[in-house]
Amino acid sequence: MRIGLIAPPWVPVPPPAYGGTEAVVDNLARGLAALGHDVRLFTIGESTCPVPRLHLYDEAFTPIGITVAEAAHVLAAYERLTDVDIIHDHTALGPLIGPSIDGPPVVSTCHGPFDSMNARNIGSFAGRVAVVAISHDQRRTAATIPITQVIHHGIDLDAYRYGPGGGGYLIFIGRMCAAKGVHRAVEIARRAGRKLVIVSKIREQEEFDYYNERVRPLLGPDDPEPRELGREDRIRLLRSADALLNPIDWPEPFGLVMAEALACGTPVLAFPSGAAPEIVEHGRTGFLCRDTDAMVAAIDRIDSIDRRTCRAAAEAQFDMHRMAREHAVLYHRILNARPGGPRTARQPVAVA
Repeated sequence: MRIGLIAPPWVPVPPPAYGGTEAVVDNLARGLAALGHDVRLFTIGESTCPVPRLHLYDEAFTPIGITVAEAAHVLAAYERLTDVDIIHDHTALGPLIGPSIDGPPVVSTCHGPFDSMNARNIGSFAGRVAVVAISHDQRRTAATIPITQVIHHGIDLDAYRYGPGGGGYLIFIGRMCAAKGVHRAVEIARRAGRKLVIVSKIREQEEFDYYNERVRPLLGPDDPEPRELGREDRIRLLRSADALLNPIDWPEPFGLVMAEALACGTPVLAFPSGAAPEIVEHGRTGFLCRDTDAMVAAIDRIDSIDRRTCRAAAEAQFDMHRMAREHAVLYHRILNARPGGPRTARQPVAVA
């Protein structure tokens, strides 16, 4: 198959530091290419994903969320990808304005929650675009929006290597904002008497404001300052961490960092909201805690979790090659269901 992937214009693919969606797109592109498909990625000029790449903007467009900039990006993408068999759009705006009646079929992955705004937008195109949800919990929140398939994210297990732990610290990885629960992670670690390493994106004014008002006052003089780190440094810290704290109390659609932690053998402590119960098996790969008190108590039970079991769970559930195979099967199904069959005379690549 000739597959066109469209990434947002805000972050390179793969991301040098922060960028969950871009990490997923990179893994999907490489996984599909490994299956023998012709993958073309519309992204930004800074991207280094090892597949043929196209772009409108040479550099990441900032600040994130400028509608006019995203519109120009996705329109250029659809213009450049008219000769592919199928387009998989990972932007928020693209499926609203890009697809044409006589163009390739389009798949859209919803990387955010089905809040009122997302639900309205996605509901407007779900009848003509195949919509992929990234967790069963996210699918349940879609209400009447037709979801074509649920496909969990996958990660590069060769990069996220198993680690023995023993570093003597807990770790938090996520954007610096209240929704991610950074302040709760600091409070939980302090109550448990444990060192906390914070890896966090702090670039935008609202992130600085939240950090200065809610997080910094909780840090002691010996606590390390939060840092935004690249993948290799994050992996190094994850492999030695005793556990990942992920105290997010809203229904996050997936939570890629939890899968990354498990791949490194690191147990995950999370609240049982959103997709967390689909990623963390309570008592086996971590603990699903009803509140902060329960999470503080669970820290004393980290040693009961077998780190090899965490790694095995990631290998079974969150491999990027599994993700690529499931997407390839979906693409074939969509193409074969079209009137007259696939648009191309090329023979489809067999998938396992």
